[in-house]
Amino acid sequence: MKRTLTITLCLISSLCGFAQSLEVTVTNPMKGQRNDVPVVINIEKHHARSATVTLGTKEIPCQLDDLNGDGIFDELCFLADFSDKGKQIYKVALSSRGEMRNYPARVYAEMLLNHPKQKNQRQTNYISSLTTEGKADIYNCLQHHGPAFESELAAYRIYFDKRQTVDIYAKYHKGLELHQTQFYPTREELNEGFGDDCLWVGSTLGLGTLRGWNGEKPTFLDDVKSRTERIIAYGPLRTIVEVVDEKWNTGNVGRNEVNMTTRYTLYGGHRDVQVDITLQDAQCSPAEDGYTLCTGIINVKNSTEYTDDKGLRGCWGTDWPVSEKDSIGHKRETVGLGICIPPKYLLKQLPKDKDNYAMLVTPQNGELHYNICFASDNEDFGYHSDKAFYAFLKEWRKGLDNPVKITIGN
Repeated sequence: MKRTLTITLCLISSLCGFAQSLEVTVTNPMKGQRNDVPVVINIEKHHARSATVTLGTKEIPCQLDDLNGDGIFDELCFLADFSDKGKQIYKVALSSRGEMRNYPARVYAEMLLNHPKQKNQRQTNYISSLTTEGKADIYNCLQHHGPAFESELAAYRIYFDKRQTVDIYAKYHKGLELHQTQFYPTREELNEGFGDDCLWVGSTLGLGTLRGWNGEKPTFLDDVKSRTERIIAYGPLRTIVEVVDEKWNTGNVGRNEVNMTTRYTLYGGHRDVQVDITLQDAQCSPAEDGYTLCTGIINVKNSTEYTDDKGLRGCWGTDWPVSEKDSIGHKRETVGLGICIPPKYLLKQLPKDKDNYAMLVTPQNGELHYNICFASDNEDFGYHSDKAFYAFLKEWRKGLDNPVKITIGN
């Protein structure tokens, strides 16, 4: 009788699925208002297909993401608001059945192949991932030269070539617009108040691009077996873009080739991007310590500089957003750029040169993490002087150094 009952219950469970409830306590250590603070929890073991999050009686938008492509959601994220120090208790309901609710999109991402018959038109060949051999030249085969992604406040793109430069697109007003402009607004769209490319990066470090280091200057990622760029998460709360460089020869003498994965995560309500890098050896183990790599920000013409000498560095300047030969129809753009590297990864902050404010970094146990951000003087919601932008950078670092504490119970 007991065995029959057990089998029956198992059959009912498999047909009806299961539901689990988690209590997530989020504690904020900082005083003052904090909005859209990311809360991320690992749910891989729960094999959930849908989820809801509530704070009291209010439903909070959330998102499930499969980060490794195995068909199982690995993480759940939502965004929390705090008026001051304290804690909030959220109820998370996970289910093995159903689909996620549709929440308003606060981010967007796209990757497109150019079609010769759609020249000078909006492209429609949307793709989610592309892998090429290391020497392949497809930079001009992709609309906006690689994946592009945005929040309501800012937009970015990653070049699909040996530079892998992080480039930026500034907005006049808050909102999502890349689906319409595809990074290149028409004259009519510009007149309507849409944003545009706002920085000429060339071969510089752009905004927080990771490069090799040959002892004297940054080096490109041209010595790789293959290169992959893909969009892992499209929203509605965060977008994740991933770049994989297989068997990269970093140029570090005496060091092996490494497989490097770089993830760029942008949350709704944020202008800053989280950069998470892992380096593995041929056996897929964390790469040994001791690699010297380089990142930083472009030296925007006539820019002022801010640094705390502990990994936070920024500049504010004005330059053409395109090369001189293409400057007709454009105006000079004033932008502020920022990068924040935890001290444990920082080897040395280099003096500025004509191209970059560069910094030497080293991964620890095969990992390297830092954050990047920017602001444009075009914005009707942002910062309009170096003084104001540098004040923001200082507060930004305080937030990064004081993350919320997440405690999970049943």
